[in-house]
Amino acid sequence: MAGMDLPARAIREQIASAIHLFIQVSRLQDGSRKVTHVTEISGMEGDTVTLQDIFLFKLDRVDEDGKVIGRMMPTGIRPSFLERFKMSGIELPNHLFNATEGI
Repeated sequence: MAGMDLPARAIREQIASAIHLFIQVSRLQDGSRKVTHVTEISGMEGDTVTLQDIFLFKLDRVDEDGKVIGRMMPTGIRPSFLERFKMSGIELPNHLFNATEGI
């Protein structure tokens, strides 16, 4: 599609339909790198790509050596790709997405 003058909305729609998840890795205060966000692209609202966090890193504490202690926590949002996973033979347990459970 090089050389074509596409409107910004069309480009955003192409991106939103091609990418399903973002995995964000961040450097934390102790210098370690950890996955801090698992975010799904949920679609478009007007010209804006909409996102929803599925898992977020929750900082529990920093130990006496300065090491960050934490875990990934579900936000309670069930991602829309679960049905496609199920049709492919991949079943994820329901409790994996409960906001009260950690992984």
